[in-house]
Amino acid sequence: MQGMIEAVLYTAGEAGISLVDLAAIINRNQTATRQQVEQLQARLAADTDTGLQVQVAGDRYYLLTKPDYHEAVARFFAGPPAHGLSQAALEVLAIIAYQQPITRIEIDEIRGVQSSGALTTLASRQLIQEAGRKDVPGRPILYATTATFLDYFGLTSLNALPPITDESGETDLMAQFNQTMATMEDDNGSTD
Repeated sequence: MQGMIEAVLYTAGEAGISLVDLAAIINRNQTATRQQVEQLQARLAADTDTGLQVQVAGDRYYLLTKPDYHEAVARFFAGPPAHGLSQAALEVLAIIAYQQPITRIEIDEIRGVQSSGALTTLASRQLIQEAGRKDVPGRPILYATTATFLDYFGLTSLNALPPITDESGETDLMAQFNQTMATMEDDNGSTD
């Protein structure tokens, strides 16, 4: 039962959930639900190996991180991790940077492979964001870079992106994208 409550509290996120709604979701009466939440709260408080706690504010219950871990959480929200990006993420980021706004399908067509995982990674690092929907059937999401992207690569604007050149005789645009973005990432000390 406590696992179910924990899952619902996690899913409720920052909105939290009322006792009435929680009881209805787990199919228990309010008294039994309150007792289970209190037991979960005590168990999490006593467990030094978990970073979570149950908090009650007004008539709502929340699953929150323990205050002891606020510095780690603050570092997470401060921006993208300092380690480098995978080759797939760099490819997707390069395509978005030079072709934005662009849909996942268009990115997949350029790369020749599926790009959902890289998009998720880039979005979680706040390097890309949704930039509306394309006015075509299905209204796919358009992706664009963010201000964090500019900071990450030390750019003042998108106009500061280096031009894609053909110094190596390379005619493959994807290879040029990759080389340019990898060079920028290395130049800005973003990799370990």
